[in-house]
Amino acid sequence: MNKMQDLTLLASDDTLYTVLDAIEAHLQNSGCPEEIRTEVLISVEEIYVNIAHYAYQGKPGEATVQMEVTQNPKVCKVVLKDRGVPYNPLEKEDPDLDLSAEEREIGGLGIYMVKQYMDRMEYRYEDGYNILTMEKDIPLLESPGIEDIG
Repeated sequence: MNKMQDLTLLASDDTLYTVLDAIEAHLQNSGCPEEIRTEVLISVEEIYVNIAHYAYQGKPGEATVQMEVTQNPKVCKVVLKDRGVPYNPLEKEDPDLDLSAEEREIGGLGIYMVKQYMDRMEYRYEDGYNILTMEKDIPLLESPGIEDIG
C-alpha cells in the first residue's frame, strides 16, 4: 500500500491546486498511467470544488483528502471528508443527455462525469462528516512477451 499524507485544508478554489498537485505527484510516483491520472484528477477536482462552493453554505470550512494506491489489485482510492451540510452526491439523478443543453436542468453533469470515470463510489455520513470514497482500478502496464520481441 502506498499512502499519500492526508491533506486538511480550507475548502476553497485557492487550495484546489495544492490538492491536485499532491495527488498527481503521488499517482505519478505510483506508476499510474496518464489517462487514469487525468480521470482521477478531474473527479477529485469536481468533488473538491463542490465542497468548497456548497458544503458550508458560503461560510469557511475544511476538507480532508486522503489517497492511497494499493497493489494486487492496483487501485487508487481517494476519500474526501467535510463537516458541511449532509449531502450524498450519489443520490443526484443523472442528467438526461438526450436533451439539449437548453432543455436540461442546470447542475449534475459534473457528478455524472465522476460516476463515469470512477469504478466504485460510496458515500456515508458519520460522526458529523460527509465521507465520499472513490476508487479507480489501475490496469497493469503491458510488457512485451518473448514472442513479441524480434
